[in-house]
Amino acid sequence: MIVIPAIDLKDGKCVRLLQGDFSLATVYSDHPVELAKSWQKRGAERIHVVDLDGSKSGSPQNEEVIRNLVREIDIPVQVGGGIRNMKTIKAYLGMGVKWVILGTAALKDRKFVMEACASYGESIILGIDAKEGEILVEGWTEETGRSVVEIAKSYEGLGVNAIVYTDIKRDGMEVGVNIENTKNLAESVDISVIASGGVSGLKDIEELLRVESFGVIGVIAGKALYSGALRLEDAIEMALSSEFKV
Repeated sequence: MIVIPAIDLKDGKCVRLLQGDFSLATVYSDHPVELAKSWQKRGAERIHVVDLDGSKSGSPQNEEVIRNLVREIDIPVQVGGGIRNMKTIKAYLGMGVKWVILGTAALKDRKFVMEACASYGESIILGIDAKEGEILVEGWTEETGRSVVEIAKSYEGLGVNAIVYTDIKRDGMEVGVNIENTKNLAESVDISVIASGGVSGLKDIEELLRVESFGVIGVIAGKALYSGALRLEDAIEMALSSEFKV
């Protein structure tokens, strides 16, 4: 299992939100590129980047920052937020982004997602963000009435690389990962799952390792890393261990 530091971009800065609320943003760095370099130096094998402004507007808003970030580090980057057409996918992949994350599009434009999978399947990650089991879109501002497993299963067999599953109520709260729902999703679909939302410390890494065999291949950590509740080096060391695996 891989531990993936998160860099959420708002107005060109690295911020963290509480439960996706844009009014509750804390700025952690004015220099996200340098931050990415520091995560790489500390052992990160991948960086998770979200264009928060893009997720609300529907188109990239921090593209230049992401371009510079990708250019300055040697580890792969996955990017989400505002990716709603093939032109944007092509632009991101062309600048060196390894994976693009499709969230709102997965609910609102199935034809586009299928086209993206047909052209760039291994580079496509689905972003499924849920609150009490219901998927939210448009930067977590719009309810859909659709369930996580229902949507995930609808994209089986299309070559999707993975699913990033975020529990919105836990995101940025450091209250623990929703292990039960993450495991349920992973064992319900034939697509690998990356857990997100609520990481509070090493205990979450340990608990996720216990369900890794169901198809949980990674975990995204944000607030816990920035607050110091979790040391990246310790998380990576534990994730590489076989001690907690079933």
